[in-house]
Amino acid sequence: MELTTIWFILIAVLWVGYFVLEGFDFGVGALFPVLGRGKDPRDRETRRRVMLSTIGPVWDGNEVWLLTAGGAMFAAFPHWYATLFSGFYLPLFLILVALIIRALGFDYRGKVDSALWRKRWDLCIVIGSVTPAVLWGVAFTNIVRGVPIDAQMEYTGGLFTLLNPVALLGGSVSLGLFVTHGALFLALKTDGPIRHEARAIAVRVGLVSAVLGAVWLSIIHRDTGTATSWLVAGLAALALLGALRMARAGSEGWAFAGTFAAIGLGVASLFLALFPDVMPSSTDPAHSLTAVNASSTDYTLTIMTWVAVIFLPIVLLYTSWSYWTFRKRVSGHHIPDVDLVDEEATPAR
Repeated sequence: MELTTIWFILIAVLWVGYFVLEGFDFGVGALFPVLGRGKDPRDRETRRRVMLSTIGPVWDGNEVWLLTAGGAMFAAFPHWYATLFSGFYLPLFLILVALIIRALGFDYRGKVDSALWRKRWDLCIVIGSVTPAVLWGVAFTNIVRGVPIDAQMEYTGGLFTLLNPVALLGGSVSLGLFVTHGALFLALKTDGPIRHEARAIAVRVGLVSAVLGAVWLSIIHRDTGTATSWLVAGLAALALLGALRMARAGSEGWAFAGTFAAIGLGVASLFLALFPDVMPSSTDPAHSLTAVNASSTDYTLTIMTWVAVIFLPIVLLYTSWSYWTFRKRVSGHHIPDVDLVDEEATPAR
């Protein structure tokens, strides 16, 4: 097997890892306004701290997969990286800003004992979770279907070229899948009211996502798909339907495994539909970036392969260990009481 093919597969694995892990982070953050509601300020704060506790030990580790995927693209396929990050500059910049304000929300919401302070940082968490969830779907839809690229491997479209109806449908699908994934993660990791409410939300949102996802994948694979990509996309759909059935039956572990598989297989099907291109040109197929014409030298790829052989198993082992360590459920009685002052309800002096 050619080194370019090996590295295309490895980069696909890194993106799969990022979406199946960071996906439930985005889902938990997006569900803050829904599952974070309470009958009084104290109940609301307890609920939100329970939700944060489920992803607190792992969310920053999940983002490492994004850094690794981007770094691998830069080193293995520099022309792909250059065209993608220049042509998709604004959406990727918005994703970066959203990830930053989300991280600030996680770190700063508890720094001041003020309900208004926490409310503002909670809004940052929601925005920082929903925005990337939508824009990643938009970006990958455009990457697979093709965008205007000239003979110099430069993107010639604009922002509204990327915001086409199929890409926006892809953004809706990715958001819905991540919300479903996050809801099932909360059902798996919490106990009490949040657990049952999250499971019910997962079923409702998952059904809508399944319908939209079927339409979206059929459009993607109709234009660029192969027999293998169609098969993998079909398996992704079956995994999602199985997850929803398990959720209705109360089997949260199997349900979460189902959405984990559905997202992973769905992303894998996109890379299968893409190969051997890495960024098709809608202007002229001859201008498309492929795994061959966008790659680094064989010497560079050989060095990178040895680095991956050594360090990728270490990363996988550490990730597995961290999830095993923080595997227990969280509920309201694990959250210490805090004195709450609701500035919105307290008259100013």
